[in-house]
Amino acid sequence: MPTIRPSESSDMAALTAIYQHHVLYGTGTFEISAPSLEEMSARRDDVLSKGFPYLVIEAGGKVLGFSYCNWFKARPAYRFSAENSIYLAPETFGKGWGRLLLAELCRAAESAGIRKLIAVIGDSANARSIGVHASVGFQHVGIVSGCGWKFDRWLDIVMMEKALGHGQALSPE
Repeated sequence: MPTIRPSESSDMAALTAIYQHHVLYGTGTFEISAPSLEEMSARRDDVLSKGFPYLVIEAGGKVLGFSYCNWFKARPAYRFSAENSIYLAPETFGKGWGRLLLAELCRAAESAGIRKLIAVIGDSANARSIGVHASVGFQHVGIVSGCGWKFDRWLDIVMMEKALGHGQALSPE
């Protein structure tokens, strides 16, 4: 059974390798150049400096995936909304670990004061990511067609959202 925990700086080589795989071979991210360990570490530091969760899932002492959230937009009116990201090592696909990791991220984001998580999923054919988001209660809110160009083709993004805690039912302040 996997363990989910907050990420540590010592996890960053494994997280970088997982993300690099998705950049080089997948359409879940629209990055086309794999970031370095230093860049990935700086990105993690930025997320943590804002008080947001940055989680890993591991089994047998090996980090096999990560998830975090960060501001959806930087403007103050968006301060209760965050965009989530989740990436797993290919050998974990189909084991239900993405659902476990994303559910824990939702709990941690709510504890951090987030009222709305927004998934911006690369590639409308990305059934795994769409499915894992739906499995933890994200609702489909739209598609932006042909907005990304990767692997010599146009790619859509799928927008999904999940209210956390009281969502928009009560004032956050």
